[in-house]
Amino acid sequence: MRERQPVRNEAFDRLRRLTPARVGLGRAGQGLPTESMLEFQLAHARAQDAVRAELDLARLGRKLPHPFLVVESAAGNRATYLQRPDLGRRLSESVLDLPRGGCDLAIVLGDGLSATAVEAHAPPLLAALLPMLAGWTVSPVIVARQARVALGDPIGERLGARCVLMLIGERPGLSAADSLGAYLTWNPIPGRRDSERNCVSNIRTRDGLHPLAAADKILWLLNEARRLSATGIVLKDRHVALPGDEAPIRWLEQ
Repeated sequence: MRERQPVRNEAFDRLRRLTPARVGLGRAGQGLPTESMLEFQLAHARAQDAVRAELDLARLGRKLPHPFLVVESAAGNRATYLQRPDLGRRLSESVLDLPRGGCDLAIVLGDGLSATAVEAHAPPLLAALLPMLAGWTVSPVIVARQARVALGDPIGERLGARCVLMLIGERPGLSAADSLGAYLTWNPIPGRRDSERNCVSNIRTRDGLHPLAAADKILWLLNEARRLSATGIVLKDRHVALPGDEAPIRWLEQ
């Protein structure tokens, strides 16, 4: 029996060089080429590992520029966290000792659905962002385990923060298992809606928004949030930095 050779459409070659997405995979008979199938299975396995992985606090601590406090959500463990998203939005009842002095900005690192993303990309992002926060009083960094995005709201409320920045591992896809998301919420209190937040997504060194570029975008959003005393649909993201540009472009109002 003659072996079937993979068939590829050369029209997709240039597009494949520009994106890690699965485009123009070709075919072998009625199915995918073996190489493409194996790459798909590997990406799926990496995504599963990222979702189930626990945050390595010791490794994270060696990378962060400052000490941090650790809190947990009401989910308690990874299995419950994955099955009960609502518990990941609430603080554990055991969390009692957060400082309550008030601050302009609370920074929370949440494991989310990819602890790998937090360990890899949150430290360089903070190393770039923190020195730029002149004029902001910043809380100690809070590391939240079994966290959903909205867990930043009760944390920010307890800290007396005017704004909370949640850096959290995003849901892994089949092209990336280590994407970090940054969510800004002005006047954080439990019950905030997603429409009241701004998000900077796909922060990762390779094939994403580089942490240094993300720090610049987050700073712009923070300054706009303070000017408007609001985040979410009120705050339009008009900050665009092109590769190689020294300064970002600010789009003018129409």
